[in-house]
Amino acid sequence: MNIKTKNGGAIALLVGVGLLAGLMIGAFAAAWQQAGTDGDGSGDGRNGGWGRILGLGGGRDKISYTMSLIENLYVDPISADSLVESVIPLILEELDPHSVYIPAADLAEVSEPLEGEFDGIGVTFNMVTDTVVVLNVIRYGPSEKAGVQNGDRIIRIDDSLVAGRNIPQDQIVRRLRGPRGTQVKLGVERQGASGLVPITVERGVIPIKALDAAFMIAPEVGFVKLSAFSRMSGNELQKALSELVEQGMRSLIFDLRGNGGGYLGQATEIVNMFLPKDELIVYTEDRNGKQERMYSNGRGGFTEIPLVVLIDEGSASSSEILAGAIQDNDRGMIVGRRSFGKGLVQREIPYPDGSAVRLTVARYYTPSGRSIQKPYDHGSEEYRMDIYNRFSHNEMFSADSIRQDSVTYYTRGGRVMHGGGGIMPDYFVPVDTVGITPYYQRVNGRNLIYLFVREWADRHRARVNSVATVADLDALLGGSPRLVDDFVAYAARNGVAPDYKQIAISREVIDARLKALIGNNTALEYNGYYAKIYVIDSTILKALDVLKDGMPTGPAGALGMTMTGLSGQAN
Repeated sequence: MNIKTKNGGAIALLVGVGLLAGLMIGAFAAAWQQAGTDGDGSGDGRNGGWGRILGLGGGRDKISYTMSLIENLYVDPISADSLVESVIPLILEELDPHSVYIPAADLAEVSEPLEGEFDGIGVTFNMVTDTVVVLNVIRYGPSEKAGVQNGDRIIRIDDSLVAGRNIPQDQIVRRLRGPRGTQVKLGVERQGASGLVPITVERGVIPIKALDAAFMIAPEVGFVKLSAFSRMSGNELQKALSELVEQGMRSLIFDLRGNGGGYLGQATEIVNMFLPKDELIVYTEDRNGKQERMYSNGRGGFTEIPLVVLIDEGSASSSEILAGAIQDNDRGMIVGRRSFGKGLVQREIPYPDGSAVRLTVARYYTPSGRSIQKPYDHGSEEYRMDIYNRFSHNEMFSADSIRQDSVTYYTRGGRVMHGGGGIMPDYFVPVDTVGITPYYQRVNGRNLIYLFVREWADRHRARVNSVATVADLDALLGGSPRLVDDFVAYAARNGVAPDYKQIAISREVIDARLKALIGNNTALEYNGYYAKIYVIDSTILKALDVLKDGMPTGPAGALGMTMTGLSGQAN
């Protein structure tokens, strides 16, 4: 990489391309009219006349000069705006993997998952065999008020046929969403109804929930799954944890796997729930060595509850800040695999046209001084291939294969840590391939498990729609002892012949996935999914073991928390 943020040129260059070019073009045109030639009568620039007129200096002027030349002299008319839109991403790519340009048309969509709401009709759906199937209708939302039901197939949207036309899912989303107060007409196919059911839905504000799941996974053990650090994540988590305490929670499994991050303020707010007062959460350091340190305020309500945080290679940014704060302060244990390694701080800087640049302005460090950011010296392409390289280096299956730097860091209690990018878990859990047979890969590759669940849910729609608690889900599935056998017969009818030896090996995995997807088709959504999938989730099972055995004690007496009441089978 030949352009670095520390030389100051890149930041100014962004301004130069977007603003200075416009000013220079005007100056160039005026000077051209006055001078007429390059000073040698040729007008071809060989004598550097225009360069002298424009007072060319360093790289910033050179870019602006080139832009003015193209707009005024290039043989074909060309829009300077289109050139700018192409050039800025190339400049940012030379800086680091996370400095990005966001065009005005994309900014709202990019920011939406973190803003906490959008305007729409209030359903979750999936595309199965080219048909929009409503998985869940958001409670009290516009679609529930209009009469849309779980299991409905949306065949028409505003008099346009959308079923069987291979319309991409993102286009379906755009047709369903729209400004609040506007209406969308749906034609839905519903079991037991003849013909299409016409429904008109008035769009409204739909909350985006970052908290996927929160339920009691075992006696006295709560489980929460956070998918992003959005604007309302702290409020969602606070409410969920308070409810779990009322249900008897005495320890917590906090799942951040696949959580790519979000707002730093939400990460620090959530860490505050668990740390006592005046503990360092994270600090940032900019190009000039200036540090900003963030400390806990001591007002959290869960500072003594035994805590296990789950991470993996998809946990990034704010997830790593939280995991690092918990680990370095010896507040809890980290279980899973090495996190992604994104420790660069971006600041969003808007342009007048509604676009924006997210520019890296500092680095994150854990309380012990570890840099979260993994190396990117060999370019963006290798950086993007990092997860693949982890597989090829066997890191996903063996902790001994993880490459760490030699610098030693220490937690508050004296435990040894190493940097090198990302957060290393206290307990490593490899990728689990148990039960993955060729038979399972065939049925999974053809999406037969999901298709079977869709048909099963339709056949039992009244009972599926009545599920309100995990206990209700247990009762529903307890009456289906032949679920795997019924699936095997279904798969055979759809082109995958049974291999009973392989089925016996994969039976537990198939059973768990069937039940989890059925749970996801109920009003429980992800609560129902995780309540049934965790029995084959080796990372969650390891977390339960850690809590059951009691938190280990560190060299300085840290983590001396014990957990009782975990005997017996988790349900």
